[in-house]
Amino acid sequence: MESVKVFAPATVANVSCGFDVLGFCLDKVGDEIIVRKSTQPGVRITKIEGQKLPLATKENVAGVAAEALLEKHPCDFGFEIEIYKGIKAGSGIGSSAASSAGAVFGINALLGEPFTRNQLIEFAMKGEELASGTAHADNVSPALLGGFTLVRCGQKPDVISLPSPQELYATIIHPKIELRTADARSVLKRTISLEKGIQQWGNLAALVSALFMDDYDLMSRSLVDVVIEPERSALIPHFKEMKEAAIAAGALGSGISGSGPSIFNLSKGQATAEKVRQALIDSFSPVGIEFDTFVSPINKKGVQLITP
Repeated sequence: MESVKVFAPATVANVSCGFDVLGFCLDKVGDEIIVRKSTQPGVRITKIEGQKLPLATKENVAGVAAEALLEKHPCDFGFEIEIYKGIKAGSGIGSSAASSAGAVFGINALLGEPFTRNQLIEFAMKGEELASGTAHADNVSPALLGGFTLVRCGQKPDVISLPSPQELYATIIHPKIELRTADARSVLKRTISLEKGIQQWGNLAALVSALFMDDYDLMSRSLVDVVIEPERSALIPHFKEMKEAAIAAGALGSGISGSGPSIFNLSKGQATAEKVRQALIDSFSPVGIEFDTFVSPINKKGVQLITP
């Protein structure tokens, strides 16, 4: 192959109690990326549509991630990358992760797949480091692996794929304000109380268990964030009211997607997820800020090659 076209999906990170360690993959919404072999060595970003982002390789998350891959797998030719952004930067549903994951996935395909999807996470994380200052894996992991993923943080992170209950749907609302990851991190406290730590660990462990057991009631009780959400929710207009409306409409739980401003809501069944969507529309419309909503099943495949 001389070129490939890739769909890189949006993702939800943190998932309430899983700050920086838990994420899941969305369907339908994402970036499309074309990667071509080039006689000129190195990586060049030749085109970006949908967002005003830098073309300079070292200033673009896709370029930085691609260069990290080629450092481990040198070759005597290069790559050109076109990016068609379907995810708004700063929206909280993994914009930088999609571009990073899509770029390394496409290059890996053209190289004959010398790396597994799991190994590609390391390179995609370099793009996240450029975007937010932290090489976190909670967005790029579900983007590359699909479904729910859990990251055991460390010098060499372990990424574990978790089950995705068949009836689980996500409803996303994206208020059209920009909230940069770096800014959202700046409001967080550096220490927490032991009491809050115990609550958070228990909720995360129970949520992971609920995914394995298809226990929607336990899932609902576990989608509680006592550490991050209290600090970040003030950055999102009408957050409390939207969350209350979603729960009243039948959502299992709601929370900030990534660093915001998007809010995710999990429901059992598509019909309930659609009711939650309408409740969010009714709740947020009077605020006077433009917004988007969509309903998605959990995408179990992650990034994929698509027919040009």
